[in-house]
Amino acid sequence: MKTLESMIEKSSQDELEELPIGQEANGEIHIKTYLLIVAINLVYVAQLISVVGSGSLARNITAVVGGEDKTVWFTSIITIVTTVLSPPISQAADYWGRKWLLIFCTSMGVVGSLIISRAQNVGTLLVGFTFSGIAFGAQPLIPTVSSEVVPRKLRSYAQAFVNFVGAAAALVALLIGGGLTRYGHNANFRIYFYICAGVFALGALATGLLYHPPPRDLQKNLTFKEKMRQLDWPAYFLLTSGLVLFCIGLSWSQNPYPWSDARVSAPFAVGVVLLICLVLYVCFIKKDGMIHHSLFRHRNFPIALGCLFAEGLSFFSFNNYLPFETSILFTTDPLMIGLHFGIAFIASIPISAVGGAWSYHTKTLRPPAMFALLLFVAFFATIATVNVHTDPANFWGYPVIAGSGLALCIVCLMTLAQFATPPELISTTTGLVIAVRNLGGTVGLAIYNAVFNSCMSNNLGPKIAAATLPLGLPESSLGPFIGAITADNQTALAHIPHVNEAIIAAGALAVKETYVVCFRYVWVTAGSFAAAALIASLFIRDPKSEFNLHIDAPVEVVGAVSPVEKVTTRHSTEA
Repeated sequence: MKTLESMIEKSSQDELEELPIGQEANGEIHIKTYLLIVAINLVYVAQLISVVGSGSLARNITAVVGGEDKTVWFTSIITIVTTVLSPPISQAADYWGRKWLLIFCTSMGVVGSLIISRAQNVGTLLVGFTFSGIAFGAQPLIPTVSSEVVPRKLRSYAQAFVNFVGAAAALVALLIGGGLTRYGHNANFRIYFYICAGVFALGALATGLLYHPPPRDLQKNLTFKEKMRQLDWPAYFLLTSGLVLFCIGLSWSQNPYPWSDARVSAPFAVGVVLLICLVLYVCFIKKDGMIHHSLFRHRNFPIALGCLFAEGLSFFSFNNYLPFETSILFTTDPLMIGLHFGIAFIASIPISAVGGAWSYHTKTLRPPAMFALLLFVAFFATIATVNVHTDPANFWGYPVIAGSGLALCIVCLMTLAQFATPPELISTTTGLVIAVRNLGGTVGLAIYNAVFNSCMSNNLGPKIAAATLPLGLPESSLGPFIGAITADNQTALAHIPHVNEAIIAAGALAVKETYVVCFRYVWVTAGSFAAAALIASLFIRDPKSEFNLHIDAPVEVVGAVSPVEKVTTRHSTEA
């Protein structure tokens, strides 16, 4: 007997063949639809405030509660939980509906933000970021709902609006975070996450009041046990365990253990094996589960996945390392650091609108996607040239390149992925896209952390020694001097024998030069991934016929029934 998924897959393909390319309108857009889109995107605002704070305020947080060596985990936990939860929540949304999953996950963001705001040690912080990560499990439902309630020809505009909201939220978050922690007020990170908790609560409330979708047939007709059986539990287990172990191995590499240590090599190896098992499982055993094979009926979908994986690698590199490099080379003022980074989001606001308009009028996605990835390559190439003598004015221009690439990439590639897959799998499609993007971020952060720490451990001591020993610093004082100069501890420096102003200046310059080299390694690594994605984007095929007036899940129906509802209704009757 055929599974429910295979029945829907076959019938949906038949249904798609029956539909003309230029479908007529089957719904209307009035204030109800607009309010729904605004309410859903308020949740996205809260998510952006949370993830931006996890990266830009990481060093402020650890200055208060300790655990400087754990800062990479603040963002990594969010990306891991997002990657792990996105596929099952996207699948579950087809069986239990979107609304209550959105409300539940967003409520966990309230809990996580409150835990972070009250944390007294790094362990509590990690628990808080884990709860906040649960809120991101519903992230795929935001672009899903925003897309499925508007005509397909307006889908690029819908994604542009999502990106506009995210960029504006990230910019405001950076400025609030920088303003609160300015002048050494590091403890004000607590106020920041109180604000984050409030926005999460407002998003959950707005969704509950304004989002009233009609129940889906699968939601009404399947029992709880039948719904649970439809979820791909083996795939979820392999993804979760494999990804966590993989990241633990990479994050501990040279921080503090060498690759030869079993605490690095063992979890890394087991994680790789589990991820390989996941690939084999979804390819040969479960073809209609977490990674439904019907999603790959058009080459655009795997290309979009690959490009968004690279975009995740790219975004989380400058999300974590651009503010870090700014603080080392140019300014320690948190507000100015946030504003430097915020330039990227300022640029992305108009560029996302331009990208949406271009796709709407030309019915093409390939040119803007290629241009977006080219901008990423250009950003990494230019920022890799930074040195201790770089004009600070240049650092105001580099984020414009990155922000423009970010805006175009998300708008075009999300739209491309949704157009390339069956309408009834839009939630699964978006969940997989978000998971892959965050997988890129998770893997990228682990790789960048390993690259950065390895570079620091190999270069910091030798560079400081080469700069200071010729000036008269005794070798017996080198160890304490390295510790004091890297921590910028002026009190400790004053008590080290034979240390003078010239030695301190030379040591400080050597520290900066070491950081520059290590940042460069990160940028070159990220740039290589972006270049590979640029090559892949050459093979995108523009889906011009998909830009039509059909609405996949209309909020305000005018009489026609969408193909999704016809498919699910027909097979619910047959069952």
